Amino acid sequence: MSPNSRSRPPAGRGRMPAAQRRGLIEQVATELFAEHGYRGTSMEDIAKRSGVSVPVVYDHFPSKQQLHEHLLERHFAELRQLWRTQLGRKRPLEQRIATTLDAWFGYVEAHPYAWRLLFRDTTGDSAVHAMHHAAAEASKEAILPQLFTVLPAEMSEPGHDEQIEMVWEIVRSALQGLALWWHENQHVSRDQIVATAMNVLWIGFERFGAGTYWPAE
Repeated sequence: MSPNSRSRPPAGRGRMPAAQRRGLIEQVATELFAEHGYRGTSMEDIAKRSGVSVPVVYDHFPSKQQLHEHLLERHFAELRQLWRTQLGRKRPLEQRIATTLDAWFGYVEAHPYAWRLLFRDTTGDSAVHAMHHAAAEASKEAILPQLFTVLPAEMSEPGHDEQIEMVWEIVRSALQGLALWWHENQHVSRDQIVATAMNVLWIGFERFGAGTYWPAE
């Protein structure tokens, strides 16, 4: 899992189309926010690494906060679509979960800065924390219906909201924590990561779906 090289505009290029320039600014901003955090990144830094002037960055994004919020929404949306696509396939449940995990970690591997932007908010800034929380909650609400396809049927009935929330938190924290561990142990293959996640998560889901419960006292 080797990080992509830092984005720089190609040398000797002509005028870049607006859409391409915007895409470059987004990619560079993702890298810088992941590397230095929200507070440690300025619009000037983004402009310099993008090879454009500061006013050009502001032409596309009126403020650093709006740029950061846009990136959170964009990358969470990409992950949501990944879940929808993989869990929606007509395959046995264990295969759907395995391909979903593989695709999720594939995204982590292919976007080493994006997932750090999403899951490593260490700014201490209340406004940034609120943005992260709002984006994460929106993704959770969009993905939760997909969980009904892998949970026992009775959990779709009223009165199980808190249980579903807890299942989501277990899955979310497990995947994010494993992604962070993988970042520090890049010699481990994606296949090994997915197999380990399946060994832990799928066995639990399988027994849960079969009606095996640990009773709450």
